Amino acid sequence: MAENNETPSTENTPTAKQVAAARRFVAQHGKPSKAVVENIGRVGARVVLVGKDGALGDVIVKGPAAGEALVEAVEDLETAEWDAATVGATVIGAAHRRRMAGPRARR
Repeated sequence: MAENNETPSTENTPTAKQVAAARRFVAQHGKPSKAVVENIGRVGARVVLVGKDGALGDVIVKGPAAGEALVEAVEDLETAEWDAATVGATVIGAAHRRRMAGPRARR
């Protein structure tokens, strides 16, 4: 019988700092909060957080599997998709919209 000496890949595990950031977001912006895991290529994955109050935040992790593990590790954080309910739950103010639109919108 062969022994399984494989250690868990760090690409599939969020760091303690990433978990703490997500927990802090949930504590500040209400329970339950939503999380959308987006693959962003070689960089990894972006976990977009949507608070119960509509606030947006994000945590960058090493990959989609680490993003899913992050969601599982944080109590009161639910996996979501960019469906009508999630988009409708966001509250984005005018200042944030201008910042996201770029320099041309600030003229």
